Amino acid sequence: MRWLAPLLLSLSLLGASPASPQQAREGEVADFILIDKSERTLLVYQGADVIRTYRGLQFGDRPIGHKQFEGDERTPEGRYTITYGNQQSSYFLSLYIDYPNAADRSYAQARGRSPGGLIFIHGQPNGLPNDQRVPGDWTDGCIALTNAEIAELWSLVPDGTPIEIRA
Repeated sequence: MRWLAPLLLSLSLLGASPASPQQAREGEVADFILIDKSERTLLVYQGADVIRTYRGLQFGDRPIGHKQFEGDERTPEGRYTITYGNQQSSYFLSLYIDYPNAADRSYAQARGRSPGGLIFIHGQPNGLPNDQRVPGDWTDGCIALTNAEIAELWSLVPDGTPIEIRA
Protein backbone atom coordinates (compact mmCIF):
# COMPACT_ATOMS: atom_id res chain seq x y z
CA MET A 1 0.00 0.00 0.00
CA ARG A 2 2.96 2.36 0.35
CA TRP A 3 3.07 2.56 -3.46
CA LEU A 4 -0.46 4.07 -3.56
CA ALA A 5 0.47 7.53 -2.18
CA PRO A 6 3.26 8.16 -4.73
CA LEU A 7 0.98 6.95 -7.54
CA LEU A 8 -1.82 9.29 -6.47
CA LEU A 9 0.65 12.17 -6.15
CA SER A 10 2.01 11.53 -9.67
CA LEU A 11 -1.50 11.39 -11.10
CA SER A 12 -2.44 14.67 -9.43
CA LEU A 13 0.74 16.33 -10.73
CA LEU A 14 -0.19 15.21 -14.24
CA GLY A 15 -3.67 16.68 -13.83
CA ALA A 16 -5.27 13.25 -13.90
CA SER A 17 -7.75 12.04 -11.37
CA PRO A 18 -7.56 8.50 -10.01
CA ALA A 19 -11.36 8.39 -9.82
CA SER A 20 -13.19 8.57 -13.12
CA PRO A 21 -16.64 10.13 -13.26
CA GLN A 22 -19.67 7.96 -13.65
CA GLN A 23 -20.96 8.14 -17.20
CA ALA A 24 -24.53 7.84 -18.39
CA ARG A 25 -25.80 4.30 -18.16
CA GLU A 26 -27.56 2.62 -21.06
CA GLY A 27 -30.85 4.44 -21.64
CA GLU A 28 -30.05 7.38 -19.33
CA VAL A 29 -30.75 10.71 -21.00
CA ALA A 30 -31.60 13.97 -19.29
CA ASP A 31 -34.80 15.64 -20.42
CA PHE A 32 -34.83 18.45 -17.84
CA ILE A 33 -32.34 20.19 -15.53
CA LEU A 34 -33.34 22.10 -12.41
CA ILE A 35 -30.86 24.39 -10.67
CA ASP A 36 -31.71 25.78 -7.24
CA LYS A 37 -29.33 28.67 -6.57
CA SER A 38 -30.22 29.03 -2.88
CA GLU A 39 -29.56 25.31 -2.26
CA ARG A 40 -26.63 25.25 -4.74
CA THR A 41 -27.96 22.06 -6.31
CA LEU A 42 -28.41 20.82 -9.85
CA LEU A 43 -30.95 18.04 -10.41
CA VAL A 44 -30.98 16.01 -13.61
CA TYR A 45 -34.36 14.55 -14.55
CA GLN A 46 -35.37 11.76 -16.87
CA GLY A 47 -39.14 11.88 -16.88
CA ALA A 48 -40.30 12.23 -13.26
CA ASP A 49 -37.12 10.63 -11.87
CA VAL A 50 -34.06 12.49 -10.58
CA ILE A 51 -31.15 10.54 -12.06
CA ARG A 52 -28.31 12.75 -10.74
CA THR A 53 -27.85 15.41 -8.09
CA TYR A 54 -24.86 17.75 -7.90
CA ARG A 55 -24.23 19.91 -4.84
CA GLY A 56 -21.94 22.81 -4.03
CA LEU A 57 -22.45 24.69 -7.30
CA GLN A 58 -20.40 27.81 -7.86
CA PHE A 59 -21.92 30.93 -9.43
CA GLY A 60 -21.02 34.47 -10.43
CA ASP A 61 -19.33 36.78 -7.95
CA ARG A 62 -22.79 38.20 -7.09
CA PRO A 63 -24.90 35.03 -6.83
CA ILE A 64 -28.09 36.57 -5.42
CA GLY A 65 -30.56 37.94 -7.95
CA HIS A 66 -31.27 37.43 -11.64
CA LYS A 67 -28.73 38.43 -14.25
CA GLN A 68 -29.94 41.64 -15.87
CA PHE A 69 -26.95 43.28 -17.52
CA GLU A 70 -23.60 42.43 -19.03
CA GLY A 71 -20.91 42.52 -16.35
CA ASP A 72 -23.25 42.30 -13.33
CA GLU A 73 -21.59 39.01 -12.24
CA ARG A 74 -24.98 37.37 -11.64
CA THR A 75 -26.27 33.98 -12.75
CA PRO A 76 -29.58 34.09 -14.67
CA GLU A 77 -32.86 32.81 -13.26
CA GLY A 78 -35.67 31.47 -15.40
CA ARG A 79 -36.31 28.90 -18.11
CA TYR A 80 -33.72 28.38 -20.82
CA THR A 81 -32.32 25.60 -23.02
CA ILE A 82 -28.97 23.84 -23.24
CA THR A 83 -28.24 24.41 -26.91
CA TYR A 84 -24.75 22.94 -27.40
CA GLY A 85 -21.64 21.62 -25.70
CA ASN A 86 -18.16 23.06 -26.16
CA GLN A 87 -15.16 20.77 -25.71
CA GLN A 88 -12.70 23.58 -26.57
CA SER A 89 -13.79 25.83 -23.71
CA SER A 90 -11.45 27.82 -21.45
CA TYR A 91 -12.93 25.65 -18.70
CA PHE A 92 -13.14 21.87 -18.56
CA LEU A 93 -16.09 21.21 -20.89
CA SER A 94 -19.04 23.57 -21.08
CA LEU A 95 -22.76 23.38 -21.86
CA TYR A 96 -24.20 26.58 -23.34
CA ILE A 97 -27.38 28.04 -21.79
CA ASP A 98 -29.34 30.18 -24.27
CA TYR A 99 -29.43 33.27 -22.03
CA PRO A 100 -30.64 35.94 -22.78
CA ASN A 101 -34.20 35.09 -23.73
CA ALA A 102 -36.61 37.65 -25.26
CA ALA A 103 -37.69 38.98 -21.84
CA ASP A 104 -34.05 39.40 -20.72
CA ARG A 105 -33.18 41.30 -23.93
CA SER A 106 -36.26 43.51 -23.67
CA TYR A 107 -35.56 44.41 -20.02
CA ALA A 108 -31.95 45.38 -20.71
CA GLN A 109 -32.69 47.24 -23.95
CA ALA A 110 -35.44 49.29 -22.27
CA ARG A 111 -32.71 50.53 -19.91
CA GLY A 112 -30.15 51.15 -22.65
CA ARG A 113 -27.98 48.25 -21.55
CA SER A 114 -26.79 44.91 -22.90
CA PRO A 115 -28.16 41.80 -21.16
CA GLY A 116 -24.83 40.02 -21.56
CA GLY A 117 -24.57 36.42 -22.65
CA LEU A 118 -22.23 33.45 -22.97
CA ILE A 119 -23.63 31.69 -19.91
CA PHE A 120 -22.49 28.08 -19.48
CA ILE A 121 -22.47 25.19 -17.06
CA HIS A 122 -18.79 24.28 -16.99
CA GLY A 123 -15.97 22.72 -15.04
CA GLN A 124 -12.97 24.37 -13.48
CA PRO A 125 -10.37 26.43 -15.40
CA ASN A 126 -8.21 24.39 -17.76
CA GLY A 127 -4.87 23.58 -16.18
CA LEU A 128 -6.27 23.18 -12.67
CA PRO A 129 -5.81 19.60 -11.42
CA ASN A 130 -9.02 17.58 -11.84
CA ASP A 131 -9.69 17.21 -8.13
CA GLN A 132 -9.30 20.90 -7.29
CA ARG A 133 -11.77 23.79 -7.35
CA VAL A 134 -11.38 27.53 -7.45
CA PRO A 135 -12.67 28.61 -4.02
CA GLY A 136 -16.00 30.42 -3.61
CA ASP A 137 -18.13 32.01 -6.31
CA TRP A 138 -15.85 33.08 -9.13
CA THR A 139 -17.56 32.91 -12.53
CA ASP A 140 -18.90 35.86 -14.52
CA GLY A 141 -22.42 34.43 -14.18
CA CYS A 142 -21.89 30.83 -15.24
CA ILE A 143 -22.49 27.72 -13.15
CA ALA A 144 -19.35 25.78 -12.22
CA LEU A 145 -19.04 22.12 -11.20
CA THR A 146 -16.01 19.95 -10.54
CA ASN A 147 -14.38 18.50 -13.65
CA ALA A 148 -15.63 15.01 -12.81
CA GLU A 149 -19.18 16.32 -12.37
CA ILE A 150 -19.26 18.22 -15.67
CA ALA A 151 -17.85 15.17 -17.48
CA GLU A 152 -20.69 13.09 -16.08
CA LEU A 153 -23.30 15.76 -16.84
CA TRP A 154 -21.90 16.09 -20.37
CA SER A 155 -22.62 12.39 -20.95
CA LEU A 156 -26.26 12.81 -19.84
CA VAL A 157 -27.40 16.06 -21.46
CA PRO A 158 -28.30 16.26 -25.15
CA ASP A 159 -28.61 19.54 -27.05
CA GLY A 160 -32.08 21.00 -26.61
CA THR A 161 -32.49 20.01 -22.95
CA PRO A 162 -34.66 22.52 -21.05
CA ILE A 163 -33.21 24.04 -17.88
CA GLU A 164 -34.83 26.02 -15.10
CA ILE A 165 -32.70 28.13 -12.79
CA ARG A 166 -34.47 29.13 -9.56
CA ALA A 167 -33.49 31.69 -6.93
